[in-house]
Amino acid sequence: MNELMSAIVIIPARYSSTRFPGKPLAPLQGRPVIEHVYRNSIHSRRASEVIVATDSETIFETVLAFGGKAVMTSADHVSGTDRIAEAAMRMDYDIIVNVQGDEPLIRAEMIDDVISVLDDKGASIGTLAKKISARREIFDANTVKVVCDEKGYALYFSRAPIPYHRDLFGADMRIQGNAGTAFDTLSPSSVPQMFKHIGIYSYRREALIQMTRFEATKLEMIEKLEQLRALEHGLTIKVRETFFETFGVDTPEDLERIEKCLNSSS
Repeated sequence: MNELMSAIVIIPARYSSTRFPGKPLAPLQGRPVIEHVYRNSIHSRRASEVIVATDSETIFETVLAFGGKAVMTSADHVSGTDRIAEAAMRMDYDIIVNVQGDEPLIRAEMIDDVISVLDDKGASIGTLAKKISARREIFDANTVKVVCDEKGYALYFSRAPIPYHRDLFGADMRIQGNAGTAFDTLSPSSVPQMFKHIGIYSYRREALIQMTRFEATKLEMIEKLEQLRALEHGLTIKVRETFFETFGVDTPEDLERIEKCLNSSS
């Protein structure tokens, strides 16, 4: 039996955002977005601590005010991965879980699942994926797709539709506008088996530190997907299927959509 590894959830939260400045503090059902993320995370059974890592004194003070834990980090970080790594290096945990500070729909079960991925000693990083059920997501560049090997290790992540079902989609990449293809006649329940990436990660401590020391890679810069840096440098990412849906707050309109989701589930 594997010895249970210690795990912490670190939530990176910066104030600056091109599309939605201050979004971790935006009100959602009377509480800031970051509080929803934090309170959902503390129900994880496998993480023994949850902490917010921020470069904003306002976010720091807000977290402390609702009873949460927070640490200040550098304002120079270019990614949430760099921010959580700075915080993690001050702590002694085997596994660090990166839960984005703009995902108020995150569930504790998802955190437990992504931690459990690292029960496999061959995995450096764990993450989740969900079967695509909406046809529009297949060709949506904002929906990141992932393909895995037979053991569940990620082979590639892409904004493109992977795997490309040629017999179904056709040879013409412009099939979205082609009438009469087999794909056009598919019912929503007959979407081919493809998986979208759910952006929560668990890192072995050493893998997280390595990630921050690697140079950005060619595929990472082409697709604008940081996880490709890990694959290109030889780190293994194991993927577990989840049946839960989540999405982040990028715009005020997203906030309205999430508010409706929360209202309908309450």
